[in-house]
Order: sequence, then C-alpha cells, then structure tokens
Amino acid sequence: MTAVRDWTLRRRVITLLTVVAVLLLGLAAGEVALAAKNRSHIDAILNKTGPLRVQAQELLNALLDQETAVRGYAVSGNPADLAPYDAGRKREQNLVASMQRLVGDYPELREEIRIVEQRAEAWRQTVAVPVVTTTDQSGTTAGQALITDEAREQFDEVRGAVDHLQQVIFEARQRSAEDVQRTSNLLVVLLIVAVGVVIIAGTLMLVSLDKMVIRPLTGLADQVREVAEGDYQHGIAGSGPPEFVRLAEDVDAMRRKIAKDLAEVREARERIEWVNSQLQKQAEELTRSNRDLEQFAYVASHDLQEPLRKVASFCQLLQRRYSGQLDERADQYIAFAVDGAQRMQRLINDLLAFSRIGRLTTGFTEVDMNKVMGDVAGQTEAARQYADAELTWDELPVIRGEEPLLTNLLANLVSNSIKFRRPDVPAKVHISARLVGDEWEISCQDNGIGIEPEFADKIFVIFQRLHAKDAYPGTGIGLAIVKKIVEYHGGRVWVDTDTEEGTAIRFTLPALPGDVESAAAAPDEPADEPATGEAGTGDGGEPAGEPGTGTPAQAGGRLDETDATDGPDRAPEGGRTGDMRETVG
Repeated sequence: MTAVRDWTLRRRVITLLTVVAVLLLGLAAGEVALAAKNRSHIDAILNKTGPLRVQAQELLNALLDQETAVRGYAVSGNPADLAPYDAGRKREQNLVASMQRLVGDYPELREEIRIVEQRAEAWRQTVAVPVVTTTDQSGTTAGQALITDEAREQFDEVRGAVDHLQQVIFEARQRSAEDVQRTSNLLVVLLIVAVGVVIIAGTLMLVSLDKMVIRPLTGLADQVREVAEGDYQHGIAGSGPPEFVRLAEDVDAMRRKIAKDLAEVREARERIEWVNSQLQKQAEELTRSNRDLEQFAYVASHDLQEPLRKVASFCQLLQRRYSGQLDERADQYIAFAVDGAQRMQRLINDLLAFSRIGRLTTGFTEVDMNKVMGDVAGQTEAARQYADAELTWDELPVIRGEEPLLTNLLANLVSNSIKFRRPDVPAKVHISARLVGDEWEISCQDNGIGIEPEFADKIFVIFQRLHAKDAYPGTGIGLAIVKKIVEYHGGRVWVDTDTEEGTAIRFTLPALPGDVESAAAAPDEPADEPATGEAGTGDGGEPAGEPGTGTPAQAGGRLDETDATDGPDRAPEGGRTGDMRETVG
C-alpha cells in the first residue's frame, strides 16, 4: 500500500488506463469471435439449410414426377409419357449432387440423403423398371397389374424418407437459428459489459482525479490564498501524489523566501522612515537656515552696507580734503582704507548675487540662445571696445531655462575671456554648441593666457583667485556664478585642458525633446553650416541692449550691481601662475 502511495500521478493514470484498455481489448476480441460465429450461423441458415429445404422439396417433386410418369405409361403405353420419368431422374441426380455439396457441416443430413437415394433406387428397381419393361413386352394390362398396393407402399416409403430428410433439415435450421440468437445475445452482453467497463473506468477516473488532483490542488490553493492575504508565516503542506507534495514544498520555499524578503523590506522601510524623519528634520533645519540666510542677505544688503557706505564716503572725503596736507604715509593709509571699503562693498554685492541664483526665479521658458548672445554682446560692448576684442558665435539652440540667468552666465564667460587676454594679441572669443546625446554642449573658446591643468578645478570656487588683485581686477566670483547657474539648469561645467591655445570652458544644458528626436531620426545626415553671429570691436554687430556690466533683473527686481569682469585669474602662457591668494571680505 505504501508503494502504491508513492506512485506518481502519471504512473497511476497510466496503470488505470492500461487495465481499462486490456479489459476493452479482451471484450473486443470476444465480440469479434462471437460476431464471426454469428455470421457463420447466419450463413448456414441463408446459404445452406434454406437452400437444402427448397432442394429437398424439389427432390420430392422429381420423385413424384417419376412415379406419375410410370403410372401414365402403364395406362397408355405411349413412350412419350416416359419423358417426365427421364427428366425426373436427371433432376434427382442434379439435386442430390447439389445437396451433397451443402451438407458438409451436417453429417446427419448426408446420411438422410443416402437413405432417400437407396429407397428411391429400390423403388425404381422393384417397381418402375419392371412396369416399364412389362408394358413394353406384354401391354398395358400386364403393366397395370404390377402396380399393386405393395408398390404404392414402397413409394410411400420413399416419400417418407424425403419427409424425414426435410424434418432433419428443418431441425438443423432451427439449431442454427438458436445459435444465431445465442451469439447475438452474447454480443449484446459483451457490449453491455464494455459499456459497464467504460462507465466504471470513467467513474474511477473521476473519483481518482477528485482524490488525487482536485482535492490536493484545492487545499494547496486555499493555503496559497491565505499566504496571499498576508499570512506569510502560514506553512504550506502538500498531499496527494508526489508531484503535488514537491509542488507544495517548492511553494512553501518560495513563501519562506518572500517572508524573508518582506522582513528585510520592513526593516529597510523602517530604516528609510527613520532616514526620512532625519531628512525632514534636516529640511526643517535647512528651511530655518535659509530664513537665517535670507535675513543675513537683507542685513548685508541694507544694515551692513549702510555703515560700510559711511566708512567709504568719509574715507573718500578724507582723501579729497586732506590729500597732500598730511605726509605721504597718511595718504597711502587713506588710499588703502578707501580701496578696502570699495572692495568690501563689491564682495558683499557679489555674494548677494551668488546667493540669489535659483531663489529669486522667474520660471523656466524656452530661451533662444542667439538672442541671449545679442544681449551679451550689448553688455560687453564697452569692454570689447576697450580691449579691441572680437566676439563671434555659431548658430545656437533653443534652451529651456531662465533668460536673465543664461544671459548672466554667458556675460561672465565672455567678460572673463576679455579680461584674461594676452597683452600683445587682440582678444578673440567664440561661442559654439553641439548636441551630445540629450544635452547641448556649449563652449566658450578664447585665445587668452590659458589655465594650467592643476588649477582647472579651483577656478570655480567662490572668491578663488590665481593672480594678485593688482594684476587682474575683480573679486573672483564670476566663474562661481557660472557654475551655480549651469547646475541650476541641470548641467555641468568644466575646463577643457586639451586646448592648445587660450582657454575653452564648456558646459552642458538639457536639450529639448524635439532636438533629440530630430537628431535621432537623421543621424547620418550632414549638419548644415551654422549661422554665425559676430560682435566685433566696432560697428560689425548689432548687439541687443545697452552696453554695461550690470547683473540682469530677477523676480521683478534688479540684483545689486556686480563686476561682470570678475573671475579667477589665469596662469600666464608660460605655464607659471602668479601669486594665488584668497581674498575674504
């Protein structure tokens, strides 16, 4: 019993189907055998006993024709009356031969036919031949005298033998009919048994499927449903064939893994919630800090600048009124005080401008960078005329961003390039753009003094300078503002250290989806020659706006004026940098 329980579902089904098939094949073989017998019995009725009955009757008629012909010839003496006798003899012979061929399976009929022939021959030898011979020799009276009651009784024996033959044929036919009925009944019984086997096998199959398949699957589904409803600690046990037991074990292993993963997820969620709470606290702290910074900006822009302006004003008054009245050292000290106050004021203004980037926002719109370059050309016109500098740009894309900040970005780059020019070479600044993936890479290339690779990362640090303030003016915040504007727009900025001449500052800005799709649709098409804008030192360009170096307006107001030419000093072309000093206000 234990061995049967260990059988797989496939083995059980195959065994049941094999037993049913064997039974059905046995029943089919029996039915075939019975059908063959039934057909042989029917054949005996239709092709043997039936024709034998007919031929037995014809045999009797042939004998009667012979007896009638002999009587008629004895009465008339006319030889023509013997013709039926001769014809009857021939019919008798033919019928006997035919009947002999049909009685192969009936030896009793063969014996009866032999008896009929013996008696018919005996009648002919003792009655028919003597009557015919006597009539031929002695006349009709003598012939009729031979036809006595004894002769009639002898022919009656012949007729009795034929009647008995017909009775035996009828009995044989009846037996064949009974055999047909019996085999037919047996065929019906076998068919009923086959139907019963099919019904029983189907019932057993249904019961087995219910017990071995449906119930185990239903139980397994109920357990899985409990787990699916959230009871991940509920163990899953299988029943039924070994396949279902293994399936249940696999599902339970999956449940344990899911439960383990969920436990880890819960722990991770708890950690994330804790981290979120910490982040919330930090966000609140940052909000408070931002409020403090805004308060500081307000104080720096109003309260701190008021006494600073007084110091600067009175120092300038001292310088104008007492210049030359005191000794040379006193004039020098007053000049230091005036310069320090003015520089402090510029540092405060630049710091405020830097802190307001991204906070005072006008919202992102689609900005045509070609128009922006026109504005930049206008803002830097005075500086370019002073330095005899040339500003050119290729066809630039449309960028989604804030136009005032983008204008400030390019104005700082262009001003930086003009400021850090070589003294013996006219300054040239070129702005170009190319699509790289889903970003526009915009480059500002000049032919200035260049930057040594080791200082490439330092130039974007606020108030970082690579030269003394006497060599190049400014506070050192220009490129820090550039970096903050680029990052505010989702890009990055760097110095291309592989440039052979001058400096190339490159930055990326996200491209519009239409530009990316157009580039992807025609990757192999050659790009059209970009249109080039140019703002030279004289009347070569039509820059938009008035020249100047002020910071563009933001959020309905105007930022405090900053020095658009501020920025980090660059290393001279010889590769050697000047003194690097950090100036802190």
